[in-house]
Amino acid sequence: MFLTIKKIPKVSWSSDKPFNLKPKLTTLLFLCFGLILFGFGEGLLIVSFIGASPWSVLAQGISLNVGFSIGTITFFLSIAVLFFWLFLNQKPGIGTILNALIVALMIDVCIKFVPTPDNFLFQMFLSVIAILTVGLGGGIYLVANLGSGPRDGLMIGLQQKTKLPIAFVRTFLEIMAVSIGWYLGGTVGIGTLLFAFGIGPAIVLGLCIVKKKF
Repeated sequence: MFLTIKKIPKVSWSSDKPFNLKPKLTTLLFLCFGLILFGFGEGLLIVSFIGASPWSVLAQGISLNVGFSIGTITFFLSIAVLFFWLFLNQKPGIGTILNALIVALMIDVCIKFVPTPDNFLFQMFLSVIAILTVGLGGGIYLVANLGSGPRDGLMIGLQQKTKLPIAFVRTFLEIMAVSIGWYLGGTVGIGTLLFAFGIGPAIVLGLCIVKKKF
């Protein structure tokens, strides 16, 4: 069963090292493609208007209060998170920097050009498509192996410092993000719950697709 996967698969275009500064062109292209899908999926979930991912809820909440776009706030949040990496002994790779740039850009592109469905069933359908898109994009991005995303690095660094279970650390970060975002006016709803429970299986499904098709 695909849910039994325990490690990130390697394919012909995977980088041998996450801090490779001169990756193969195919690796870089797949990395960018994965991040485009990831960011677009995050944007679709926001557009569904029935709840976004925890960090997008935070970006949305801040955006409503300062006037910048959600994508711009997402980028600033990534930079802020990377600042904390300095105290957690984490090193950014090419994928880390491109993650901050491309995901933020694609969120704004999606919000600008994709309308919110009027029908609740279509909103639900859009949120499911969004989660699957994030999962596929995440699978491609992880297989590229060019550095963890800003929030993933924060999770890893905090876990190494605190020695707490990684599930606890990740859950704590997600709850903090969604709580602050909701307080600031971000949209929390069934889409947020679908993301919370569905993103894990969606990423594993994405890994399986990448391993077999790419």
